[in-house]
Amino acid sequence: MKPWTGANACLALEDGRTFYGRSFGAPGAREGEIVFNTAMSGYQEIFSDPSYAGQIVCLTYPLIGNYGASDEDFESPCFHVEGVVVREHCERPASWRQQGRLGDWLAERGVVAISEVDTRALTRHIRRAGELRAVLSTEDLDAGRLVERAKASPGLLGADLASRVSCTTPWTFAPGERGRVVVYDYGVKRNILAELAQRGFGVEVVPAGTPAAETLARNPVGVVLSNGPGDPAAVLGAPGMVRDLLGRVPIFAICLGQQITALALGATTSKLKFGHHGANHPVLDLATGQVAVTSQNHGFVVDERSLPDGVKVSHRSLNDGAVEGLTHDKLALVSVQYHPESSPGPHDSKDLFDRFADLTETRPVPAVTA
Repeated sequence: MKPWTGANACLALEDGRTFYGRSFGAPGAREGEIVFNTAMSGYQEIFSDPSYAGQIVCLTYPLIGNYGASDEDFESPCFHVEGVVVREHCERPASWRQQGRLGDWLAERGVVAISEVDTRALTRHIRRAGELRAVLSTEDLDAGRLVERAKASPGLLGADLASRVSCTTPWTFAPGERGRVVVYDYGVKRNILAELAQRGFGVEVVPAGTPAAETLARNPVGVVLSNGPGDPAAVLGAPGMVRDLLGRVPIFAICLGQQITALALGATTSKLKFGHHGANHPVLDLATGQVAVTSQNHGFVVDERSLPDGVKVSHRSLNDGAVEGLTHDKLALVSVQYHPESSPGPHDSKDLFDRFADLTETRPVPAVTA
C-alpha cells in the first residue's frame, strides 16, 4: 500500500502488509507485536495495563477518545503499550470526568498512535496470519524499510517483560486488619490491589524476583501472582519460586500468574495464534456451569494435555476452548487466565477475590509436594 495524501504515519507488519494513516500521538517509531482488542470502552485502562508491554494495540471499536482521559483511569503510573492503532480518534471528547484529550495524553507520554486505519481489515488479517511483529512510525514512511525493521524486531517469544515492568523494591498499597497478602508484581493492575484492599487485606507488593523465603518471612495469609506481559517461560526463576510457595500458603494466580503456576506444577505453555484481548470473552466455570463475560489480555496459554495428575481445568473459554482456569486436588489455589478485577469491565468475576479470601481463612495449609 502506498501512502495517501495527508498520511504521516505507517504501520508495517513483518509479512509485508502496511497501513498508512494520521498520527495523533507522539512522534517516533516503536516496535512491538500487533494485537487487536475488542473492548468498546476502557482504552485508558488498556494502554496503562503493564500486560501490554511489547505490544502495539489495534482497537476494533471504531471511535476512540470520545470520553477523553482522566487520572482516575490509570491501571499503573504510565502507559505501557508500544503503540496505538484506531479507525477514528475523537478530537472533541465529551465527558464530565475528562481532564484532556486522549491524543494529547499519548503524545505527552511518548506513545506513537495512528488513526484513519481500516481496523476491520487489520483485525481480519491478524486473525488469518496471527499476531505479527510490527513497526509503527511517524519518522520513516518507507514500507520496505519498515517491513525489514519489523522482521528484525525481537517479538514476544522468549521475552521476559515481566521483570522489566515489575517494581524494584517492595511497597505497601494499603494496610488491613484481615492479614497480609503479598502480591508478586509481574505487571499488576491497580484495581487488582484495590479489590484485595476492599476485602480488608493489608496489601504488600514485591518485585517479580523476590525469593519465596522472603515472602514467607512476611507471614502472609495469602499470595497473589499478578498479570503481566511476555513469555511466562522466560520469567527468570519464577516457576521455582512458586513451587516453593505451593502448599505453604493460599495462592491466587491471575493471567501470567496462572501460566507461571502451571509451569511450577510441571505443565507447559505455548503461544496462541492470536491472543485473547478484550472485555467480552465468555468463560464457562466447569464447577457451577455459570458463564462469565470476562476481561482478558493474554497471548500465551497453558497446554491442557501437559497438566500433571491433580491439576484440573476449572474454567474454559467458550470462544476457542482454551484453558481459562486451574484447580488442584490438594493445594489451596485459585487460578484464572483472565482479569477478575474487571477493569475496564465487565464485573462478572469479582467473586473470585471472595473465593481467595475464603481460602485465607483456612490457614495453616499443610505442606504438599507438587
